[in-house]
Amino acid sequence: MSEVYDKLMRCYESVRAKTDFHPEIAIVLGSGLGDYAEHIQTKQVIDYHEIEDFPVSTVLGHAGRFVFGYVQDIPVVIMQGRVHYYEGYPMSDVVLPTRLMGLLGAKALLLTNASGGIQEGMQAGDLMLITDQISDFVPSPLVGPNLDGLGVRFPDMSHIYDELLQNAVRNAAKRLGISLKEGVYIQLTGPNYESPAEIRMCKAIGADAVGMSTACEAIAANHMGMKVCGISCISNLAAGISKRPLTHAEVQESADRVAPLFQKLVTESVLEISKVINA
Repeated sequence: MSEVYDKLMRCYESVRAKTDFHPEIAIVLGSGLGDYAEHIQTKQVIDYHEIEDFPVSTVLGHAGRFVFGYVQDIPVVIMQGRVHYYEGYPMSDVVLPTRLMGLLGAKALLLTNASGGIQEGMQAGDLMLITDQISDFVPSPLVGPNLDGLGVRFPDMSHIYDELLQNAVRNAAKRLGISLKEGVYIQLTGPNYESPAEIRMCKAIGADAVGMSTACEAIAANHMGMKVCGISCISNLAAGISKRPLTHAEVQESADRVAPLFQKLVTESVLEISKVINA
């Protein structure tokens, strides 16, 4: 069909040669959040280097492997470390892992990330349910020949983040007594952090949190019919709001601090999401 599709299928065949595991839910772990994968019932681990033609994460804190296993009795595939557009990969490579997890059987995708807080009242360590997104500042992963085997040429994006899955995460947070912010996530290219003027622009167009991932993956997943939800770990306040210089170390420190709450929320959310997609 196309070079992009052929590469995707080579990756799929490479993974299928190593495992016949069929996940129900796919989870992408963002910066500093990768430890969650250590707490599930692991069935199999496949390093990205073991997959033919697969893009490899180069960012500190991203382990770079798929973890197949169970959250309680629910089969999941966890992407322990993602690849980013700022690493120099074409956007088709950035979303290849998302598409691959869908081909492996995942019906729903739970995206997580570390992001900068823009919304009034946010603090480092907050968790935010993503209700919508802005992706205009990065290339669409759907540019180029349409992958007809995955989805239609002009997919609707009115409900990128599935309302029923949003409610599933809300219910999970409520049951655990976890305070959950809600808002719009905006993806910029990175790898530099934003200027104060850029953050003022993001706020003016409706963004509540800013990062360098996630939105493109949500588009690719939605295109191929996966149900999507997302949780942002607010790792720092964005430039011009924070009084301190922004550093990747701060991102990891905040993620480490919120890790116990995050892990509980992801586990409870997976249980709730499974109910929704199997209803």
